[in-house]
Amino acid sequence: MTVPTPTGRRERKKAATRQKIADTALRLFLERGYDAVGIREVAAEADVAVTTLFSHFASKEALVFEQDADFERRLAEAVTGRAPDEPLVPVLRREVEALVRHCTADEAAPLWHLIDSSPALRQYEASMRLRHAESLALAVAAAPGEPRTTTACRALARFAIDAYALARDADDPRAALDEVFPMIEAAWAATGPARS
Repeated sequence: MTVPTPTGRRERKKAATRQKIADTALRLFLERGYDAVGIREVAAEADVAVTTLFSHFASKEALVFEQDADFERRLAEAVTGRAPDEPLVPVLRREVEALVRHCTADEAAPLWHLIDSSPALRQYEASMRLRHAESLALAVAAAPGEPRTTTACRALARFAIDAYALARDADDPRAALDEVFPMIEAAWAATGPARS
């Protein structure tokens, strides 16, 4: 999954610093364990000030989820950027499937083991999923097409985010999505357009 490349020199430098901090933190966490590494150690190893680290990442947990904002943006853009006649649920499924493929790739296994071994990271990941669902719900509500109630938009968003989590943890992620998304599509169809 690629993050858009910043165009200006300053933006490229900031992006490179952010990536260096994230890569350094992940390396240290994987080598020594999440709880054994402090913020000051990450900053020192990345050769940045602690204030610089915090200007890029709001918390220690955020260092592990450095693609969080990109995932959230991609989900929203999948909805708002689709063609007016393109059905919503299949578009969501394609984006969720891409995120699941990214998160279940062999190289992601050590990261998920790290997350699963830390209560703080599991809690952060759960709150991140809720935030993604709220952001996605806003995108669904603003998207062209048949309008739905706020509750229906929020439910669809939560179902999609939960489908991602279920598929990521499944032995066969694609089969899990094949099972879950027809239920999501049926639930969305059952809500019908919002009435004024």
